[in-house]
Amino acid sequence: MSAVLYELALMGLPSDDQVREVEQHLLKGIEPFGLTLGKEVAWSTRVTSFEPSQRIAAGVVFFGAEGVSDSGLKPILRHGIPIVPVASTYGRVHAEIPEMLRPLNCLAYQVDGPQRVATALLECAGLLPRQRRVFVSYRRNESREAALQLFDVLSARHFDVFLDTHGIGPAEDFQAMLWHRLCDSDVLVMLDTPGYFESRWTSAEFGRALAKGISVLRVGWPNSTASARISTASRLDLDVSDIDAGTGRLTDDVVTRICFQIEALRSQSHAVRGLSLFSRISQAIEQIGGNVSGVGQHKAVFANLADGKAVVVCPTVGVPTSLTLHEAVDRAPDSSVAVVYDEVGLHPDWLNHLSWLGTHIQAGRYVKAHEVAWALADWEV
Repeated sequence: MSAVLYELALMGLPSDDQVREVEQHLLKGIEPFGLTLGKEVAWSTRVTSFEPSQRIAAGVVFFGAEGVSDSGLKPILRHGIPIVPVASTYGRVHAEIPEMLRPLNCLAYQVDGPQRVATALLECAGLLPRQRRVFVSYRRNESREAALQLFDVLSARHFDVFLDTHGIGPAEDFQAMLWHRLCDSDVLVMLDTPGYFESRWTSAEFGRALAKGISVLRVGWPNSTASARISTASRLDLDVSDIDAGTGRLTDDVVTRICFQIEALRSQSHAVRGLSLFSRISQAIEQIGGNVSGVGQHKAVFANLADGKAVVVCPTVGVPTSLTLHEAVDRAPDSSVAVVYDEVGLHPDWLNHLSWLGTHIQAGRYVKAHEVAWALADWEV
């Protein structure tokens, strides 16, 4: 069942020791997810070009050195692929890092070490535990046991799984929080039983996942006729033998297949939604006469505005938090910072919280995705 789900690369001039050290930390980082470096996670070293599919999450580390070639970097910067420049020390950035990468935040290998470099690379591709979110959509009277089973299995694979019986406290506004959690998910797994689209809520969960650009995996029950509405969803159809008639639980084999397909869709969702935000930000900046230098660590977009101001625009896929703003400002202490997010579907109380933070914290600002050009046209922080 092996197929490429993520793509990582080392470019520039890393030493043999650096390649080995970073690789060892990558192996440790992806092991809990059941992924293999060189198989599901494609791994290239010392390549002079890197052009992964735009439907696969990817990241690059560029090891600088005196006289290193910048060949192959322009397509990476143009396509918004995150790239992490690495110098030997911070004092050697201008000597070792190509000019087109200098606007991006650099790491220093002698200071930050191989684990920090590997973590930055995994973060580029969304391969950290806090970035893996799945929403299970189902009808309780038709597939409750299978839903609970998937919750346990996916949680064990380090996914943050939303299930309505587990993810919402008793005093919460149930529907508002449901949509909020949906907006923070990478993949919606719909357990498509015969009555799935007869429920107002599961039908709305499916439709709103599509509206937010969230990837959908349709797990079809044997006696369920596929609706015309699922034409864009990824499909996994079950046979009668895949479900225990007595317990309603799925066989181990089909659970393994579901987990693999979720992993593939999660990578696709991470890549496509990230690219969509990058494209919106780039177009907005160009619309007001600015330009984009490239995408660095944590998918931060480095840009120059028409009046010469430099700004770091941090796109957030999902729900932004106060920590999102804190980390964005902390990672670019000498820069003006904008955190861009899509507000559609977020809990009203959360939107009020973001508004309050934006009013009282001056080091950076939240910007709604459809207001990027408007906000940056008169940018003062």
